Amino acid sequence: MKMLTKYREIWLLAAIAALVVAISIRFPGFARPGNLATVFNDTSILMILALGQMVVILTRSIDLSMASNLAFTGMVVAMINAAFPAFPIPLLMLVAIGVGLLLGALNGLLVWKLGIPSIVVTLGTLTIYRGATFLISGGAWVNADQMSPAFVGLQRMQLLGVPVLSWIAIAVIGLFFVLMTRTSVGRSLYAIGVNPTASVYAGIDVGRSKFLAFCISGAVAGLCGYLWISRYVIASVEVANGYELNIIAACVIGGISIAGGIGSVAGAVLGALFLGIISTALPVINVSPFWQMAISGSAILLAVVLNARGERKQGRIILRKAEVA
Repeated sequence: MKMLTKYREIWLLAAIAALVVAISIRFPGFARPGNLATVFNDTSILMILALGQMVVILTRSIDLSMASNLAFTGMVVAMINAAFPAFPIPLLMLVAIGVGLLLGALNGLLVWKLGIPSIVVTLGTLTIYRGATFLISGGAWVNADQMSPAFVGLQRMQLLGVPVLSWIAIAVIGLFFVLMTRTSVGRSLYAIGVNPTASVYAGIDVGRSKFLAFCISGAVAGLCGYLWISRYVIASVEVANGYELNIIAACVIGGISIAGGIGSVAGAVLGALFLGIISTALPVINVSPFWQMAISGSAILLAVVLNARGERKQGRIILRKAEVA
């Protein structure tokens, strides 16, 4: 059990490989590199969102409003594109990131300045952002015929034979890896998740760090607002409804501890990829949707058990050392 919790990313990678092999027995073409690249591309948005959620969870918080943030931001950029088709797409992506950042900052301020638990704050803003999406759109949809070719075509373009969406995901993964492993911000986020009280004595502003975490998750949700709408070419109030559960599930499966302080970029990516393979492959081999839900739920429960066992074992070791001292 100790080895399993210590090298959870390696074991998760092995589980993904075993899943691919098992699916390939029924559907031999699934393991082809081109098909696996397609699965990665289809899972890219979930990977990016999971990384944003990971940063928040590491601080002993949670952001339930990411999917609603995505829907609101996606509607904003879709309406801008419909009204001004010549508006440059790179600037539109910056607008999406900026709007998402503002919504994330609102969550962070409420958690930081008012001391409201994050689950309460984001449960409220989940509904507020979804309602705001209805208000700005009047309940209307923005359809494919209202979007410019550049708006829907950017992420479908290929660079070195790989879709731009995949390159965006790879770039985001790289940025988060540097953020979490090579910067003082990343170390602070881990520290306050491990021990908020000790972090204060170490000179870390816990409230400000949590605020920054929510800003990051908001900006990520904003970026995915554009990516989602341009990929599925429809903007509506119902976009990504309930998707926050998939995001959290990807983090849990990836070994990010809900108790904070434990997790990695690789874990979040692999957790999202695991769910992506299940949702992509199981329908192809005629597995019932109910079995798909059962498999996903079982994976989540197993991940929670392994995380809890690993954390409890670490706690006992610390206690023994304290008793010896």
